Amino acid sequence: MAPFFDWGAKDSPKGTPVVVKMENPNFSIVEIDGPDAAFKPVEKSRGKNAKQVRWVLLLKANQAVGCVAWLVSILWAVLGTIKRRLIFRQGVDVASEKLGKGKLMFKIIKAFLVISLLILAFEVLACLKGWHYFENPDLYIPHASDIQGLFHLVYVSWLEFRAEYIAPFVQSLSVFCVVLFLIQSLDRMFLCLGCLYIKFKKIKPTINGDPFKSDDLEGSLDNYPMVLVQIPMCNEREVYELSISAVCQLDWPKERLLIQVLDDSDDENIQQLIKAEVSKWRQQGISIIYRHRSIRTGYKAGNLKSAMSCDYVKDYEFVAIFDADFQPSADFLKQTVPHFKDNPELGLVQARWAFVNKDENLLTRLQNINLCFHFEIEQQVNGVFFNFFGFNGTAGVWRIKALEESGGWLERTTVEDMDIAVRAHLSGWKFIYLNDVKVLCEVPESFEAYRKQQHRWHSGPMQLFRLCLPSVITSKISIWKKANLIFLFFLLRKLILPFYSFTLFCIILPLTMFIPEAELPMWVICYVPIIMTLLNILPAPKAIPFIAPYLLFENTMSVTKFNAMVSGLFQLGSSYEWIVTKKAGRSSESDLLAVVDKDMKALIQPQIIRGASESDLSELNLLKEQKPRPVKKTNKIYRKELALAFLLLTASVRSLLSAQGLHFYFLLFQGVTFLLVGLDLIGEQIS
Repeated sequence: MAPFFDWGAKDSPKGTPVVVKMENPNFSIVEIDGPDAAFKPVEKSRGKNAKQVRWVLLLKANQAVGCVAWLVSILWAVLGTIKRRLIFRQGVDVASEKLGKGKLMFKIIKAFLVISLLILAFEVLACLKGWHYFENPDLYIPHASDIQGLFHLVYVSWLEFRAEYIAPFVQSLSVFCVVLFLIQSLDRMFLCLGCLYIKFKKIKPTINGDPFKSDDLEGSLDNYPMVLVQIPMCNEREVYELSISAVCQLDWPKERLLIQVLDDSDDENIQQLIKAEVSKWRQQGISIIYRHRSIRTGYKAGNLKSAMSCDYVKDYEFVAIFDADFQPSADFLKQTVPHFKDNPELGLVQARWAFVNKDENLLTRLQNINLCFHFEIEQQVNGVFFNFFGFNGTAGVWRIKALEESGGWLERTTVEDMDIAVRAHLSGWKFIYLNDVKVLCEVPESFEAYRKQQHRWHSGPMQLFRLCLPSVITSKISIWKKANLIFLFFLLRKLILPFYSFTLFCIILPLTMFIPEAELPMWVICYVPIIMTLLNILPAPKAIPFIAPYLLFENTMSVTKFNAMVSGLFQLGSSYEWIVTKKAGRSSESDLLAVVDKDMKALIQPQIIRGASESDLSELNLLKEQKPRPVKKTNKIYRKELALAFLLLTASVRSLLSAQGLHFYFLLFQGVTFLLVGLDLIGEQIS
């Protein structure tokens, strides 16, 4: 078929409409208005019809229904778990209260709950009768002539008693707690401003030059000081390999390094496994020693004190300490030890913690928020402006001279790390915090382990405060440093914080629902806590979606922290209790590369224990492969948290009678959080 036009025609005008016709066409005739008309973008609205819009709407509706179904399934699962654990008591055990103080607190909370239920029933009946006196902010009390019977007389008598005796006390207590709340909020704001100043000015400790550079190749090792590394542990079956392996791979001359594995385990199988691990690295030329105490006195402090009493310790200048779940990077010593050079007043270099399991469940995510604020803001600001902060007990390097001049490790408290830090500060030693040097570790993955850890962390400081207060007052440090140590470090952050958070949000707030005269202002309940929560989350911006659970969970944990603070302040039995935090033995992604070493075990094994017989090696392999007998998980029921949950839920119902919408939602969500924590649901696995 011959074409109707010439492709090579150059003199044809542009933009002229062209019609193409073909004999027996198989497609329709197309008219092109200009050469670029076919390539113009099609309007979005063009081509859409009612059928397509309907399909889009159906797709959106399907997604919404799926989301609602997912939420309903989660709610149904939670309700089913609550039914099994709370009503039928399946797979749960009641958390024991070893302390008389804990039992007393539970009885007090339970009494508040019973009284609140009675008052709620009283108020509901009064509301049904039409006596809406609580809606009047001035609390109108009817005259004797307006009394409408015996029940009305009892109700009016209750109003008079409440207005004259209960309301003034609650108002005074709430004002006191609000003042403490504002002081602590100002402290948080100043800490955040200090951190912003540090970031803006780019203030951080630096190392001048290359401290290990030497012109004399034969004497280059003299630039490396003698370093002692200690790994205290107790029944750490899950993590002992990780810590020992990481420490043995530190980039430091072998002649200038000694590793002490300080084992307090009372399980003989674990002792044998740790000994074998130490022997394996010793055969590879690492200077490593295994020490075991048969009598575990003084817990971790006693273990470290015993290790420092060895004769060979006097040959070393610095000591680095790592707990059993810590995995330092190979260049850790090269990033920390050089800061001591030409700085004779420096006693401690503290590194930051990083967590390998921070996204394991909701509990670990909430812990990560708190710890990020502690390291990023509190430690950094105190280190820059005060040259003092609490030693974290691990991931730090001490000058041995500073330890000795400060009195060494003492067994008088369960916070031996804070104890030695305070005494070193009073002796004039300075501290440096390195926010850029991170050491991998774990956070507790179960609420039971986290609760015990927090109890020790909040009872120990109050116990230490009682012991060291006279020393602080009589010390030779400046008045400014004394004030910082007493009022900010101990009183404000260790005593006032758990006191007001528990008293204000767990006791006074629900009480104000039954005592409208003492109602808390909205900025105390909502605005200021939200601002403070946002400041806490700033160092961990990825946790912003968890702002509401974090705020509610922190109020929930105030029960444990308040109980621990009281125990330490009044020297109760639990303040001396030390329980090793359970660990899961998780590794970082980089550490997973070490799995390749397992393929070489068959080649290395004959070199590990050359003098051992085949029977000993087979027994060791059996111990290595033997896993602890799986124990069926038993969740705990925490009675204080459950009692407070029902108290808050009761107060939320009461708030509905007064049409206090925001109070209702806060009390409802706080009560549900207490319920989840009390039933040990907060540490369940989530995606």
